[in-house]
Amino acid sequence: MSSIRIILFLSWSTFALSAQSDHASTLFKTLKTQDSLLFDVGFNTCDISQFEKLVSEDFEFYHDKSGITTSRKDFIANTRDGLCKMSYKAKRVLDPGSLEVYPMENNGTLYGALQSGTHRFYAIEGDKPEYLTSTARFMHIWLLEDGQWKLTRVISFDHQQPK
Repeated sequence: MSSIRIILFLSWSTFALSAQSDHASTLFKTLKTQDSLLFDVGFNTCDISQFEKLVSEDFEFYHDKSGITTSRKDFIANTRDGLCKMSYKAKRVLDPGSLEVYPMENNGTLYGALQSGTHRFYAIEGDKPEYLTSTARFMHIWLLEDGQWKLTRVISFDHQQPK
C-alpha cells in the first residue's frame, strides 16, 4: 500500500512540475513583465494608469485581511484613494525565485495563465530607512482579452506581520 502512495506522489509531483511554465518561456517572461508593470510601476509609484491598462473589466480581488472587491472601478478607486494616500509610501517586492506561471488552455489553445508567488511589503517614510510591514502569498489569473493580458482574479492571502 505504501508503495502505491509513493508512486502516486511521484506521479503527481512530476505532473505538477511539468505543468509550470519554464522560466525561460515566453509565457513566463510575459507574465513576469505584467507583474512588474502592475507592482513596480503601478503599485510602487501609484501610477493608476497601469491598473487601468492591466485590470480587466471583469475583475475580482479577494484579500484575507481586507475582504472582497468585486469590480475594476472599486479596485482602482480603493488604490487611488487608499493605498496612494496613506501616511507612508508602500513598496512591494517580489520574492526572488518564488514566481510560478501555469498556462491555461482550452483544447490546446492558450487563453490564460495562473501566476503565483510570494512578496514582501515595505513602508517608506521620509528619511527613515524602509521597513517591512508584511509578507504574503498571491495567485493571479490573467486572461487574454483581445490579444492583451488582463488581470481578472486576485487572491492575496497568508499575510504575516514581521516578527
